[in-house]
Amino acid sequence: MKTPAIRCLEDIRAIESQPYAAFMPHYSVHEALEHAAATHAQRRALTFIESADPAVPAGSWTYAELLARVRRAARAFRRLAGDTQPRVAFLLPAIPAAYVTLWGAEAAGIACPVNYLLGEEHIADLLQHARVNVLVALGPHPELDIWSKVAGVRRRCPGLAHVVSVGRAQGAPDLDELLAGEERGPLDESYRRGPDDIAALFHTGGTTGRPKLARHTHRNQLHAAWGAACMYGASEADVTLNGFPLFHVAGSLVYGLSSLLAGGEVVLPTLLGMRNTAFVRRYWQFVQRERATLLAAVPTVMASLLDVPIGEADLSRVRCLLTGGSPLPTELADAFEQRTGVGVRNILGMTECAGVIAIEPVGMPRTAGAVGLPLPFTEVGIDPDGASPDGREGILRVRGPNVGPGYTDARNDAGVFGEDGWLVTGDVGHIDEAGRVFVTGRAKDLIIRSSHNIDPVVIEDALLGHPEVQMAAAVGAPDEYAGEIPVAYVALRQGSRLTAADLADFVRDRIPERPAVPKAIFVVDALPMTAIGKLYKPELRARAVRWTLQERLARGGLAARVTVDVSAQAKGCVAHFRADGDDAARVRALMAPFALAYRIDGPGAGEEGA
Repeated sequence: MKTPAIRCLEDIRAIESQPYAAFMPHYSVHEALEHAAATHAQRRALTFIESADPAVPAGSWTYAELLARVRRAARAFRRLAGDTQPRVAFLLPAIPAAYVTLWGAEAAGIACPVNYLLGEEHIADLLQHARVNVLVALGPHPELDIWSKVAGVRRRCPGLAHVVSVGRAQGAPDLDELLAGEERGPLDESYRRGPDDIAALFHTGGTTGRPKLARHTHRNQLHAAWGAACMYGASEADVTLNGFPLFHVAGSLVYGLSSLLAGGEVVLPTLLGMRNTAFVRRYWQFVQRERATLLAAVPTVMASLLDVPIGEADLSRVRCLLTGGSPLPTELADAFEQRTGVGVRNILGMTECAGVIAIEPVGMPRTAGAVGLPLPFTEVGIDPDGASPDGREGILRVRGPNVGPGYTDARNDAGVFGEDGWLVTGDVGHIDEAGRVFVTGRAKDLIIRSSHNIDPVVIEDALLGHPEVQMAAAVGAPDEYAGEIPVAYVALRQGSRLTAADLADFVRDRIPERPAVPKAIFVVDALPMTAIGKLYKPELRARAVRWTLQERLARGGLAARVTVDVSAQAKGCVAHFRADGDDAARVRALMAPFALAYRIDGPGAGEEGA
């Protein structure tokens, strides 16, 4: 299956003029992987960088070797599940065993990738809601402790019949040993899955008292992955350095499955991925060593890579850096391209649509502020219920083969999944005459920290659990490294003398997601309300932005000379600085990593930025 490279809207229309089966002929993910392995049997499919020392060679698996292990995993999971459908969760970093588990589980039943950074109780809630009967987890390891959570998870999940470890662990079979006893040959017809069969359950958006698991069909995943490969112009010559975890749709589908369907190679950067500081310090050396052609990183990682010396590393093979998961500041993209000579392309996606809605084609020039063109056979428009008066801007919605059938709990579908096939994204934006999608704000309340979706209700419920808290609200504050960090505003009951430190101690163990623990808590007299008594979060977001910028001004020694105010507007927060010409340059440098609109006023300094 040759990738039809997309360079413009006309290429997409040409693809759409043919039957859909010409674009995606496969009926399941496993069948597509079988085809890729038959075509590229001896080509490298996966490479795992085991050490951050460039002198230590990486391990590689060919397509034939990878597929053989996936087949064995499917057989093993079915045998373990017995008469019931295998529903396989995994708590694994981005290592080859995670890919084997994911594709093996989808071939035999349903996969449920779970963020291993979550708390034990939250993990157990997800597993119970997904009716998981097999769990694969990383065994005891000096670099990453996941196994200590397994015993507690198992106690909380009576339906969890089997636990398998990656690496030896007491009381659990080792995955390698388990697979060694299974047949290597092709799976028989009893494993055949259809396009509309559920392939996986991916959790998203934290929790509002009930787990939120998005269902993916095989068609959803194939469409998103193959559409992404077309936007990249991917081929068997590509080597993708993929630092995303597999519990995230980007790691598993947008950069993982997409590369494999095109016959390319996926490189996994150590057990800790891009959280491995020793690897990041040598990032460009590894880019050269592994002959990488496509890089994948969130904007915050891009910013950190600007501080990593390129040295003598040869980057001539790199075609592009692909990014998404949080807003991409234009200044950051410009700086990255100028520093490295590597082009940057943006991606808009959601867990609910297998990770991809629109992508800036690698063969098309980058457009500031754009998130790209919709995938072939995918419609993006403005939700009539969330449109501006002229209908040109509003809340974006999407419809197409990548849109999933909804959440496992239908109560979560309201306001997101419509009966007519449209998915309301919650992102505010518009589409220009060339078909490019632009995102200018966010209507939904999600806080996105380094591409990790945090539901503010998780934080708010924890704070409201204190008897002296009257009201609580959590919002995202901008951050150069994480994109956003959670902060909370609290109004106390009359007579309370609680401090922010007291509240921080109270919620620390009551919030199941470590990334959701608020970076700061502000005790206020009252929270802002609308005329009808509804909490007005835009004002709190403006306060959070002001807090961040004032702190950065103080850190840079500018607080005494530069003032900043922040207003909440329809398209998001706008920062207003007052600085003279000399300090204005320092303010511009301060704002470069932030995806924020701003204005600088003062003698010789009047200008706008974004």
